[in-house]
Amino acid sequence: MTDPDTPPVALVTGASRGLGAAMAERLAASHHVVAVARTTGGLEELDDRIRAAGGQATLAPMDITTRDAMAQLCRSVHDRWGRLALWVHAAVHAAPLSPADHVDARDLERSIATNVTATGILIPFVAPLLGHEGQAVFLDDLRAGEKFFGAYGATKAAQIALARSWQAETARTGPRVHILTPAPMPTATRARFFPGEEHEALAHPRDEAARLLATLG
Repeated sequence: MTDPDTPPVALVTGASRGLGAAMAERLAASHHVVAVARTTGGLEELDDRIRAAGGQATLAPMDITTRDAMAQLCRSVHDRWGRLALWVHAAVHAAPLSPADHVDARDLERSIATNVTATGILIPFVAPLLGHEGQAVFLDDLRAGEKFFGAYGATKAAQIALARSWQAETARTGPRVHILTPAPMPTATRARFFPGEEHEALAHPRDEAARLLATLG
């Protein structure tokens, strides 16, 4: 049974940088954050910031495309805390821009594995931890069908299609599934698409994290 004095637990996949890291930092003020990413250094820097602000995090340097690792992660969450209050899925692979007839096969495979297959694996693993009262957050990026965004746009759209199906299926029973659209931010993902872009007009990830999480209620 969960200790009533333990803060609610939030799982953030893709937590080492960008909006995922900003979400984890924001949530750490009220939750114990389980931060998942492949980049150990990024997770350690996130942990330093969370601890400096008085919060706590559990770091999980794992690749979300590894099914056994995700099964182990979710089993560990169950064994330690029993449940999750929130899951923020911010992990994404941004393939380089390319005409559709020049998409690199390896980039496409990695995009499918990270953006689609991993999401399809994680939803059934995480759903029992969220139960009826938990919440899940997916981050949309409306690039499907735009020129040169073939691999990224198609796989991101497929990810959100999975999330929308889960959202429709759980509308009456829970968990509550949110599909949110962040404003443009100066993240590493965006920099791959728009190198040299002026950052002054873009939203800061900290501000977007606060805005998006405020919509959850």
